[in-house]
Amino acid sequence: MMNCELNFDDIRPYVDGEIPAAMLRIARSEVFPLVAAYVYPDESLEKVRSRIAGYRSTRDFQHETMYRVNEQVIGKTISHYSCDGLERLDPTTPYLYISNHRDIMLDASLLQYSLVKAGFDTTEITFGANLMTHPLVVDIGKCNKMFRVERPGGGIREFYRASLHLSNYIRHTIAQKRQSVWIAQRNGRTKDGNDQTDQGIIKMFCMSMSDDKIAALDELHLVPVAISYEWEPCDILKTLELYQSRSEKYVKKPGEDLNSILTGLYQHKGEVHIQVCEPIRHEELTAFQAMTNSEYHKAVATLTDRRILAAYRLYPNNFIAHDLLHGCRHFANRYTEQQRQDFTRHIQQLERYGDYDVGQLLDILLGIYANPVDNKRRAAL
Repeated sequence: MMNCELNFDDIRPYVDGEIPAAMLRIARSEVFPLVAAYVYPDESLEKVRSRIAGYRSTRDFQHETMYRVNEQVIGKTISHYSCDGLERLDPTTPYLYISNHRDIMLDASLLQYSLVKAGFDTTEITFGANLMTHPLVVDIGKCNKMFRVERPGGGIREFYRASLHLSNYIRHTIAQKRQSVWIAQRNGRTKDGNDQTDQGIIKMFCMSMSDDKIAALDELHLVPVAISYEWEPCDILKTLELYQSRSEKYVKKPGEDLNSILTGLYQHKGEVHIQVCEPIRHEELTAFQAMTNSEYHKAVATLTDRRILAAYRLYPNNFIAHDLLHGCRHFANRYTEQQRQDFTRHIQQLERYGDYDVGQLLDILLGIYANPVDNKRRAAL
């Protein structure tokens, strides 16, 4: 069982007593005018600065400014946004939402927006330590219930220590603080269109209650979540990264994550849908009782994948890309000629990267959109 005396100050979000000072730092930041102009374009800088500096709780910040951020993103870059499935959940129960991950910020942020609209409390959110570099990002993140997740680069002992610490914190948050948590199904975003739950994530959940593998997950109330974008966030950037990774170990450039965050915010995304799936039930977990721990972690990961892939929403772009990749018109009844032309025009952006093999770039980009078609079909078998 988890040691309740553990200290989580190194990874936890800010508590309300820390919010006023953080809000003042945000309001005085040198880049605050740019942020204020995006979120509150019709208000003066001083009015926005006074608003932010006046917040005294996480709830104030989330229900006013962060809610407004999501409204702006939806209004400016999303043609239609929807979220289904929250009606099957109990607003008084804390859940562990385990989601496919396509955009650094928006996957979790849009869910928070929908939770607030539905009368639920927001969740705490995992936030990679690699993103917590700029002081402003740290303050905004920790005021928005984000907690730090390390990606240990050291040996096995360091990896185990960090994983156990994270597992203890997640269990503490759900069982003791009675707060829900959002976490991605794998380390980092899906860049190739293949959403798959890392069984190591499931193993990490269990580490904080190693004496009872069924209770370890049952107590966390796992809820798979599928988010689907008509236009994949940062699709060109993901294509370039995957291309370079084929021939060398990919090393992120300074500021690359921030560029991905901003691109995800400003890029047109078309339709976006979040499907909150049926929670993983106690009976489903007990069906795996006789398995070894490793088999159990894999079985729960597979069960999570089935939920997410079944709920993933395919758009015309996915079928167009599949037909283009395979040189056929198998799915021609799933899109119009105009939609095909729009998608073809979009992928022609790759021609500006003449220093690369444009044919390989095209195959990668088409795969990002086409792979979900094959994955969803396989999941239905």
